[in-house]
Amino acid sequence: MNKGDYTMASLSVEEENYVRMSLLLTGISPRAARTFFDSEFAPACLEATIKKEYNKLLDLKKKHRINQSQWNLLCPRFPDVPDSKTFDVTLMILLLRNLTPMTPPHFGFDQLPSAIETTPAADLARLKHYRNYLAHLDDGKLDTGFFNTAWNDITYMSEYIPLRRNNGQFGGRVLNASHQNIAKIEECKMKYLVTV
Repeated sequence: MNKGDYTMASLSVEEENYVRMSLLLTGISPRAARTFFDSEFAPACLEATIKKEYNKLLDLKKKHRINQSQWNLLCPRFPDVPDSKTFDVTLMILLLRNLTPMTPPHFGFDQLPSAIETTPAADLARLKHYRNYLAHLDDGKLDTGFFNTAWNDITYMSEYIPLRRNNGQFGGRVLNASHQNIAKIEECKMKYLVTV
């Protein structure tokens, strides 16, 4: 073969699990969290809410709970206004935790809630837990047992975080851990090309 010829390195099951979980946590679940966020902070009123809670938000910034990038999203320069579409899951959860009367899960937002907790707060804590877990993995692999548990925890959230709606679909796509035709997996495989 010529130097320019490549073959696709196949992903192991554990690597494929990692890719699937990454897509769920970075592609799909943020949209579901945003749907809930927008139900609590109506987009048309978001700027007024932020202005009303300015002192509380400034206190969170001083405590380093809100970083400068997040602050810039909350308080953009005129003529821009805050828009939840620019907020990441971390910022949305922080605002929900601190600006709504949401009751935290039994063990707080920093622990994985039990499966019997089906409140919006517990759902958000699950998202936070699994996103943090995935972010700290060094090898890009998830064993199948953990993957199945995490997948079910995330995709079977309560009705408050609409990740599973319309008979197991979100945005017209079936959320199915065993589905083999996820286009993003193919994109990720392209990154694993090896020269033969």
